[in-house]
Amino acid sequence: MNVCLLNDSFPPVIDGVANVVMNYAGIMTDQDMANVIVATPKYPDADYDCYPYPVVPYRSFDTTEIVKGYRAGNPFNHEAIERLKKFSPDIIHTHCPVSSTIMARILRNETDAPIVFTYHTKFDVDIARAVKAEFLQKESIRALVANISVCDEVWVVSEGAGENLKSLGYEGEYTVVSNGVDFAKGLADRSKVREVTGDFDLPEDLPVYLFVGRLMKYKGLMIIADALSELSDEGIDYRMVFVGSGADAKEMQDTFTHRGITLDVVNESGTVATVQGNKTGRVIFTGAIHDRESLRAWNTRADLFLFPSTYDTNGIVVREAAACGLASVLIKDSCAAEGITDGRNGYLIEENGEAMATLLRELGNAPEKMRECGRHAMDEIYISWESAVHDAYLRYEELIEKRDDRLFAEMLEHRSLLERKRLGGFITDSKSFNNRMHRRLSDDFYDFAVELHKSTERMMELPKSIYYGMEENVYDVLDGISRSSKNALNDISKSSKNALSDLSKSSRNALNDIGRSSKNALNDIREKGEEIKKAIIDDNRGTKV
Repeated sequence: MNVCLLNDSFPPVIDGVANVVMNYAGIMTDQDMANVIVATPKYPDADYDCYPYPVVPYRSFDTTEIVKGYRAGNPFNHEAIERLKKFSPDIIHTHCPVSSTIMARILRNETDAPIVFTYHTKFDVDIARAVKAEFLQKESIRALVANISVCDEVWVVSEGAGENLKSLGYEGEYTVVSNGVDFAKGLADRSKVREVTGDFDLPEDLPVYLFVGRLMKYKGLMIIADALSELSDEGIDYRMVFVGSGADAKEMQDTFTHRGITLDVVNESGTVATVQGNKTGRVIFTGAIHDRESLRAWNTRADLFLFPSTYDTNGIVVREAAACGLASVLIKDSCAAEGITDGRNGYLIEENGEAMATLLRELGNAPEKMRECGRHAMDEIYISWESAVHDAYLRYEELIEKRDDRLFAEMLEHRSLLERKRLGGFITDSKSFNNRMHRRLSDDFYDFAVELHKSTERMMELPKSIYYGMEENVYDVLDGISRSSKNALNDISKSSKNALSDLSKSSRNALNDIGRSSKNALNDIREKGEEIKKAIIDDNRGTKV
């Protein structure tokens, strides 16, 4: 099986979805499940030749000022599409509804391989951050939903993610396919824990709380800040560790400083800058950590994982914590809280700092209770990436088999309607009208993309044709010159001979004519002379008479 994976983020950009793509590609390659190729927007100075599978980086544009840390890819890149086309994918799996899915649709048009789309992120939140005008937000969301709707199969990482997608206007079916965790099940080695955490002020008798992920406020970071501020105001001591980087890191650090809580920040050089506060508690910002064993060490050292995010659709970090026997504090009814039983394999709270502070007061002096909850989390919510990718592979096989039976034919017919059908007929439902209009816009944009690709292909062939045409024309001209030269010389030669012959004939005729004319003239002179002579004689005779 040949599997093409597409995503708008990939190392050097590290986020949850990039981690998913790397695990899919790595496990399918290592276990000889499938041949894999990855396509992603190109980042300057990145090394794409260090993976055990081919990576196709295509041209990108700097949009980091709009979407922090991310570049936008050009999905019409001819060279990338041609390389993916030659790979002959059996499955096209896209993990982002923007550039990756547009490129996936162009590739499907070339190969007829089915598209799987996985919905990982509540992209409406990202759009709201990047685009301020509400009208443009709605139009952007509708366009992306229309793009998702024409995929052959839609996967979501949780039921909550599926419901979120439905709330945005998606009307199709979806399948829950969970992500896994690449942490080995169990605690990290004690020596590794000491190596990674030993330089920080982490007394054994104080609770250590942990957050891992992008430092963006929409992940509920202010809930953590508000809860810890309450504890510090009450004189309760603790340690809080933030692992990660993001656009709101500096703002969060300033928040704790202004609230009088001691702050440790690891600089790029590896040194620690400390801002001393006047209250109990200590907050540590380590920056981004990419080494997986170092992350396992932090999850092993901590007593509780704080993840009050309603943004994340799955929360892989929650299962990574569970792999190390670390229980999580989550928002009730959030996507990340799926599978969690409050007080058994995790803790559920309302979405505010006061609720978190209340729980931390209760658990701060009950380390054994937290450890027991962590053991249940390890046994009950942990999913390995090997299991998750194996399940996905089985879904791939089912989708490929559908190409040869009635179900796949129906899917192709449905896709054909979505891809090529144009708006028509009598419409009475305004919502249906709007959905069809936006789907039509998506179809028009897709058709434009396909035509652009074909035009690009023709343009790529044009210089070759021109060259070959020029080459042939040059040879034709040279042959023509050669033939013309020979003919001209022959004509000159013939003309010269004819001219000389004509001249010779003319000269002879002229001499003959001159001779005859001269003879006639002499004869005429003689006759005239005789006549004059006779006249003179006659005149003389008359005179004598």
